[in-house]
Amino acid sequence: MSPTTLSAASPEHGQVTFLGAGPGDPGLLTLRAVEALAHADVLVGEHEVLEVVRTHARQGVAVVHTDPDSSSDPVPGTGAPQLTVVDGTSATVGVPAKRDAAHLVMEAARGGRRVVRAVSGDPGLDTYTAEEMLACAAAGVPFEVVPGIAAAVGVPAYAGVPLRDAEGTDVRFVDARTASDRCWTELGASDATVVVSTTLDSVAVAAGELVAAGRKPDTPLTVTVAGTTTRQRTWTATLGTIAQTLKQAKVLPSPEGHRPVIAVVGERSAAARRDQLSWFESKPLFGWKVLVPRTREQAPALSDQLRSYGAVPQEVPTIAVEPPRTPQQMERAVKGLVTGRYEWIAFTSVNAVKAVREKFEEYGLDARAFAGIKVAAVGDQTAKALIDFGVRPDLVPSGEQSARGLVEDWPPYDPVFDPIDRVFLPRADIATETLVAGLIELGWEVDDVTAYRTVRASPPPAETREAIKGGGFDAVMFTSSSTVRNLVGIAGKPHNVTVIACIGPATAKTAEEHGLRVDVMAPEPSVHKLAEVLADFGAKRRLAALEAGEPVTRPSERRPGARRRRTST
Repeated sequence: MSPTTLSAASPEHGQVTFLGAGPGDPGLLTLRAVEALAHADVLVGEHEVLEVVRTHARQGVAVVHTDPDSSSDPVPGTGAPQLTVVDGTSATVGVPAKRDAAHLVMEAARGGRRVVRAVSGDPGLDTYTAEEMLACAAAGVPFEVVPGIAAAVGVPAYAGVPLRDAEGTDVRFVDARTASDRCWTELGASDATVVVSTTLDSVAVAAGELVAAGRKPDTPLTVTVAGTTTRQRTWTATLGTIAQTLKQAKVLPSPEGHRPVIAVVGERSAAARRDQLSWFESKPLFGWKVLVPRTREQAPALSDQLRSYGAVPQEVPTIAVEPPRTPQQMERAVKGLVTGRYEWIAFTSVNAVKAVREKFEEYGLDARAFAGIKVAAVGDQTAKALIDFGVRPDLVPSGEQSARGLVEDWPPYDPVFDPIDRVFLPRADIATETLVAGLIELGWEVDDVTAYRTVRASPPPAETREAIKGGGFDAVMFTSSSTVRNLVGIAGKPHNVTVIACIGPATAKTAEEHGLRVDVMAPEPSVHKLAEVLADFGAKRRLAALEAGEPVTRPSERRPGARRRRTST
């Protein structure tokens, strides 16, 4: 437990943690922040901040939104208004004044609740957090502060703009919305690097203030919106040209001109430096919206890998896993494991491991029941699922990670060394016969048991279906032939500007049969390899654009309706 952790909450007043959620990237939350969120009974914050911290909160945590204009927007998954104070009677209150968050925090803390009041950036730099802390102190509500990364520091780091270097120039921070004339005068007379917190449509005004105060119009300037997120975008200009730069980029005028931005003024913002230091926006799949059509259990690991490449994954389940219609066969096989009926058990998927594990738990068994039985696994993820269960596989394909690869490495049955000639094969109802046929040819008897059924998932929301058919996705990752058939069946065929990535030849063949052009194929049937080759594809595409002197764009940014010449794979 952290030494800063508060003692048990007061039964009457509860306790409050004022928590800095950072500038937007959930990965920037501190360990202490994650710990506090895991113990929270109530989360209080603006909508965008809550989206950053919500994943670390425990299931069933109450959510209180402070956004004054969001009372009609329901909290996802709860059906409740966004502005709900949860107390003993779960009363709903009206929309408060814009910064009546102190009242919300007090109400939420009643009854001994642990409240996390999450704010963007760092609580110490938030304009109103001090008032809320004073309100807690006056009411006798114990509180603590968990610092976060301030946007004025984190966003420039993600934009490739270091605020200091060996020359040691001063750094000044200013909020343009509250800066006084004296503040601008001091900044204009200084050669310090200036970090300005402002809005998109006020950047030019802030630049004008600095020029009027004495800064040269040719002083370099960077402007970053949605910093530290995969929606981040940065423009490089000078104090004198920023207004024209945003106009030429068709950024302004815009109804989204109120969006907050971080502007950095000084020589460290020079375009030549940023071209070398822009590590985040130069990720191979930066900003790509990638469709991940897998089961709900399998998608998260792949999505995490895609995020590491800068992509924005959207998981759309195309396959639902259900128990077999008749469980008796599976029950007999699991009992046979315990009684010594089998020499081997072969797992061809994570779902097969999950099905056997659930049956073990139903009977009160654990990994010790595999004692004396050889275990085989197809693929790294299946092997990992077994290790998580407490079982280390004896055989994993040395070459192709598939049923065919497993057969190539499987030893033939030898009556001298193998006291039992039977293999237990738990798998899906639609599995191919490659492994069964190969094992029989090697002299083994096989109990081919349906451990689970795969059925087509429900269609995704209409908005997602339109994005799939209309070119709203930059790439789709197909991890099996069934994901191709099911996605087309429940959502329609992906647009021709969308990059199609397939896990292997069989999946690619199915995609082509459905009229899709395959752009990327993994060198081996591994979802991680598939993500890697898609990232390589994106990196080469980016490099080609830069070498041609063209802007780097995403596939979905091509002209709507444009059709590419179909090529053979």
